[in-house]
Amino acid sequence: MNNSTPASNGYAMPAEWQPHQCTWISWPHKRASWPGKFEPVEPVMARFVGALSQSELVRINVLDAAHETHVRGQLEGRAKAANVAFHHFVTNDAWCRDHGAIFVTRQGRDQPLLALDFEFNAWGGKYPPYDLDNAIPAQMASALDVPVYAGGMVLEGGSIDVNGAGALLTTEQCLLHPNRNPAMTSFDIEKRLRETLGVQQIIWLGDGIVGDDTDGHIDDLTRFVTQDTVVTVVERDKRDDNYEALAENRERLAEVRLANGETLRVIELQMPAPLVYKGDRLPASYANFYIGNRVVVLPTFNDPADEANRRLLADCFPGRDVIGLDCTDLVLGLGTFHCLTQQVPVA
Repeated sequence: MNNSTPASNGYAMPAEWQPHQCTWISWPHKRASWPGKFEPVEPVMARFVGALSQSELVRINVLDAAHETHVRGQLEGRAKAANVAFHHFVTNDAWCRDHGAIFVTRQGRDQPLLALDFEFNAWGGKYPPYDLDNAIPAQMASALDVPVYAGGMVLEGGSIDVNGAGALLTTEQCLLHPNRNPAMTSFDIEKRLRETLGVQQIIWLGDGIVGDDTDGHIDDLTRFVTQDTVVTVVERDKRDDNYEALAENRERLAEVRLANGETLRVIELQMPAPLVYKGDRLPASYANFYIGNRVVVLPTFNDPADEANRRLLADCFPGRDVIGLDCTDLVLGLGTFHCLTQQVPVA
């Protein structure tokens, strides 16, 4: 693209609910990410892939042929085999939302799909090594035979959410953290987001939830469900450590005006009761759902709020089945379904 940018060439990031050609995941294999509880993780992933593969292709990064055989065994009887493809792309860990390519599209021109290759530094260098993860975007692009554009900054997919109509949600805690892009100002970051993702409006929230080792990813807080509607997690208990940060974010959302001057419609999802493992609060959040072509997969936590939140999401996605899957073990890895996926839009 020479000195031009994706946006100047007509590219923009679609919303997650827009049609996918596939969903991409990196199969979990790093036992240290689920200390002492790795065995329950793969069955949850198999149920997840089973739900998605009924209506779209699921591409899975595995370590090698032996790992592929193992994962095929996990998926047997659960997933639609014709809708599962394997890639021997070696990863450090499983969090494809953050280490995978981010895809943008344009209409009516050649090369309608473009892979953005942002730098990945394992959430501020917290979990080295991460060189294999950082190499994944180019491999994904090569497998799809699409061009690659270097993003020019550290950016994880879980730190942003778009409505497909020019608006982007993110948090100050994450994107302005000095462990990502210390030489960039907020102005610089906004400029780069506009240039690469084709957005015009950046909506900043504040801090993330307790236990989130990503420094406040938006996909544990607030998600677009239509161009003018978000769901956001709230905490009713004023004694809870999440209460103040979530209340402040809720106030910020009430003040948002979209490009057309309209207010943002906000639907509240109640947070689950605290999940604690060996003294540490886990980032259990209903906002970490994944929107597939015909399903929405919601993390649940064996909590009274599970079903009420599932019904609220079902109202948001009337054309999709909203499926709740128990993530009380999966969230020990400090993420759930949205963290583990990256959609590839239909160009």
